[in-house]
Amino acid sequence: MASNTAVRTVYRLSGVNPTPEAMLDALDHELLDRLGADLHFPHAMAVPAVYITCGMESTEAPWCEPMARTTGITVAESVRRTAALLLLAIDGTVYALGCDQGYRLIPDGLKDRRFGLSFAIRQMDPSMIRGAVSRSLGQARTDISLVPSGVPVPMLGIRDHSRIVRSLGGYLDDLPLTRSRYKRGKAVSAQGGCGLKIALGIEPEALVSDLRTIAKICREDIPHQELEFVDHIVPVSDPADLDALDRDLDDRLGRAADGRISASVPADHHVAYAEATAYMTRINSADARRSDDFDLDYVLTRARLALPGRRVEVLREGTVTLARDRRAGAVDTLAATAALSWLEADVSLGSRRFFLLEGEWYEAGVGYVAECRAAVAALFPPLPSVFLPAWFKGESENAYNNRVADELPGWLCLDTKNVGNPLQRRDQVEICDLLMPDGTLVLVKRASGSGPLSHLFSQARVAVELLQESAQVRAEFTAKVARLSGGTRALPEDFTPRRIVLAMQLKNREHLTPESLFGFSQITTAQTAKALAVRGVTVEVIGIPEGDTDEVPVPLCPAGIGAGVPD
Repeated sequence: MASNTAVRTVYRLSGVNPTPEAMLDALDHELLDRLGADLHFPHAMAVPAVYITCGMESTEAPWCEPMARTTGITVAESVRRTAALLLLAIDGTVYALGCDQGYRLIPDGLKDRRFGLSFAIRQMDPSMIRGAVSRSLGQARTDISLVPSGVPVPMLGIRDHSRIVRSLGGYLDDLPLTRSRYKRGKAVSAQGGCGLKIALGIEPEALVSDLRTIAKICREDIPHQELEFVDHIVPVSDPADLDALDRDLDDRLGRAADGRISASVPADHHVAYAEATAYMTRINSADARRSDDFDLDYVLTRARLALPGRRVEVLREGTVTLARDRRAGAVDTLAATAALSWLEADVSLGSRRFFLLEGEWYEAGVGYVAECRAAVAALFPPLPSVFLPAWFKGESENAYNNRVADELPGWLCLDTKNVGNPLQRRDQVEICDLLMPDGTLVLVKRASGSGPLSHLFSQARVAVELLQESAQVRAEFTAKVARLSGGTRALPEDFTPRRIVLAMQLKNREHLTPESLFGFSQITTAQTAKALAVRGVTVEVIGIPEGDTDEVPVPLCPAGIGAGVPD
């Protein structure tokens, strides 16, 4: 039975008028002529459209000649690659769909770099993210995470004010696309970055309908709360700032290299980078330099030779072509990029710091405050998962924890019931104050300042790391739980926590809220939650009410389960 959909990567083009003539004019005619491309106008689409097809052939694969020299056996195997590109205008917006090598026919400068990602953060299930590509400002580093079965977004470690997410892959919420209608009950996946890789309808009406649905989602839907942080870091748009930054970079490019400009692989081309063995770099010259890798020194030298005020522009106009072989015929070409997109640089305007990344400027720290506040607020659920008894003024922490264990069925007090530190046997480590029936670790602290809370956060991270990394600590902790509970609690021998509750009472503050938390502690709380999320541990923060009297209540059960059984 013929399929009703096909997985395609679709791009949204910027600055292209929605007419066949304008769409054709936007392409590289020299490249199309070199490839011998054929031009078609598909009237069946019922929307303005241009369809381009071509074949790229080589009579001898690039490996034939060197392997003949190695083996003494001469063979001649040909290679043929194909390319197809469909441009269509829907409701005034131009889209491009490439098949096989067709994506190479789309000029990079026309692609709306946020299109696929904009769809992903609105439609992707935040608990089932299968992959992410992110960049760290000022580190010339691309981080790629792949989890085929899907994980919650916090476990990917991409939520950071200085990290730019370039691509997300995962499972989609239910949406009215052609694939959903024919695959009811089956998960639909997508990959969203600059382009959107997704199953689209094959029939003309179905394809146009799917693209209209995608456009509506990007235009009208709001991002998932767990994914909205992706939109916090956006390129600088102020014309005055952009002019100042380009002038500073232009001046720097005119001086000898000082290490403040580094090379970085464009996020959209990391696959081509892994496969490429040859690079052709053309900057302000009719000839291209061939090298085995990206040649940063050559790029900076060519820029330095340009006239002042033109150096950044020649890098924007210059190209770096990646190929499978040094002969680099059309069939061997993997990607063609702007030379500027390979550079990272930092520039300061007064006290403000900026970074150049893939040809765009970003300001450092611009989302820091908002991201910290959002991270902390997410730790305070509207309805806490547990409510702890009041903590009276004259009551010690140990007495309070024992009383909680007495009052709450199934809870176990582990305050001061330490385990050995595998790094120093004479030292002891407290894993938690209380253990809930479901294995949740509860850490309790009363504080009048940020110092005690910093200790609390450090304890949470150390406890999780030791339980996850040390078999010795796991064995000692599970044995201690069994012994202290009188055999009523039996944790698995390979126990590791999945959740931590940080229970706090702040002196002289009526209620614990994200805003009432000490300023320094807001930062350390966010850092702790992010670090534990990467390890698969969720964090919840709850407040402990203060008792209305100074009189300390008498424990319900002075001895027994949770009341401090001798260690």
